[in-house]
Amino acid sequence: MKVLVVGGGGREHALVWKLAQSPKVNQVYCAPGNAGIGQIAQTVSIKAEDIEGICRFVQEENIDLTVIGPEIPLSMGLADRLQKMGRKVFGPSQKAAQIEGSKKFAKDLMLKYGIPTAKYATFTKSADAIACIKDWGGPIVIKADGLAAGKGVIVAMTEEEAIAAVKDMLEDGSFGGAGARVVIEEFLQGEEVSILAFTDGKTVVPMVSAQDHKRALDGDQGLNTGGMGAYSPAPIYTEQMATMVEKDILQKTVDAMRIEGYLYQGVLYAGLMITKDGIKVLEFNARFGDPETQPVLMRLKTDLVDIIDSILNGTLAQQKIEWSEKAAVCVVMASGGYPGHYEKGKIITGLEEAASLAQVFHAGTALQNGHIVTDGGRVLGVTAMGDTIRAAIHTVYEAVKKIDFADCHYRKDIGYRALQKQ
Repeated sequence: MKVLVVGGGGREHALVWKLAQSPKVNQVYCAPGNAGIGQIAQTVSIKAEDIEGICRFVQEENIDLTVIGPEIPLSMGLADRLQKMGRKVFGPSQKAAQIEGSKKFAKDLMLKYGIPTAKYATFTKSADAIACIKDWGGPIVIKADGLAAGKGVIVAMTEEEAIAAVKDMLEDGSFGGAGARVVIEEFLQGEEVSILAFTDGKTVVPMVSAQDHKRALDGDQGLNTGGMGAYSPAPIYTEQMATMVEKDILQKTVDAMRIEGYLYQGVLYAGLMITKDGIKVLEFNARFGDPETQPVLMRLKTDLVDIIDSILNGTLAQQKIEWSEKAAVCVVMASGGYPGHYEKGKIITGLEEAASLAQVFHAGTALQNGHIVTDGGRVLGVTAMGDTIRAAIHTVYEAVKKIDFADCHYRKDIGYRALQKQ
């Protein structure tokens, strides 16, 4: 079969890598892809947001299955368009993708169906939002309602920081339409864990746990990013927690979506906070997370195509899914300055040497004059496995040391929380 993966980041490289392993697949395309993806699939110069272009390509090339990686084409209704064309597509509908596309939608759904989350309020006028901040006090969390590439969340430690964030979004339009409405939440203290789950709209099958590292600098300092690394499993996440999350969060959410008239088929990502008062939902995403996908898919033993088929056929309950007992760790190598201003076009060396130790997933790379060069903020997701998290961490950093590009930046402490628990 012919498969098209939509997107061009590290998550999409991991998806292409996994799908290409299926004996059912003889050709993988990726739109737009990147330099690393181009080594194992045929890249197509169509942007992920070019809905018309993607639909045309699917029709012309007679693509058997389209897998949508990023959130923007989902929120633009790409899955709906392909379904109307009679094409198999993996990813939720535009209405179902609201669970990520609007934080207000997600919070209102959780409130209505008793899914544990932080106290919140939504505003479109800065004066009202500022009054709420002064009433609740700091620390407090300010979120742009719409999609902001993982950067629309400000954890403000003081009222002043929170007020500045609200003015930035509502008055200065720093996030455009995505920040035209803000969600203000109580600050939750604890440890985060990412749980991705497969669902056909009725059955929910959680994947192995993972933990992301959002802050740019070691020790969880610096600005929020799209994610600087991840590991799986997360030792803090116990079997007892997993049972509760599957029943009271994941299943309840999928059931709520179906009751509301939004059949949810695809991957549901729950960003959770483990607090002293129990587990609460920080956010939902309507697709595979990035960089969690990289270590999670490294541990998946079952053919991903078989899982996708069972979801699209509504037979996920009968599908056996197996995982490796080994641990996996991903370290993101980023451009200097990320998540702020950074330069592109830096030549990357040492990729082949690193590949002897780890799987190097490309995130922001391009081919230029025969050289692989940097082409984004997050450049590579170097991912390694080991019998333990400690062993995987050792291997992944040995691989990272072999790669170099000008102004390269990466965290040196990915997985440190897991080590504290061993």
